[in-house]
Amino acid sequence: MSDEVKQKESVEKLAVIRLRGPVKVAIKANDTMDMLRLKRKNVCVIIDVTPSIKGMIEKVKPYVTYGPIDDETLKLLQEKKGSDVKFYRLNNPAKGFGRKGIKTPFIKGGAYGNRGNKINDLIRRMLL
Repeated sequence: MSDEVKQKESVEKLAVIRLRGPVKVAIKANDTMDMLRLKRKNVCVIIDVTPSIKGMIEKVKPYVTYGPIDDETLKLLQEKKGSDVKFYRLNNPAKGFGRKGIKTPFIKGGAYGNRGNKINDLIRRMLL
């Protein structure tokens, strides 16, 4: 039984933030974001990584940014916004999302897609 507990603790957690509102979003993508509890712009959810979650994130990739959240940022988020909530409403980030805006991938200087560990910096800027 202790092996199962260790596996549950070592599950990687992803922070997913919705960047764009529901206007001009494909119906299937909007439904997927509703299943992920991303109903509004600047909403963040913390999700355990599973194959089905990875598929859902791939489907809504142009509308969200995501990355693995570290324990320190998660603790700060829970202190400021509450610990037993399903999603976190955040402010717009200080200094913006990126120099090329939310319609360009993060790799090319924009905002959407996988940020890796830089998601922690974005969340901290959105908590100010």
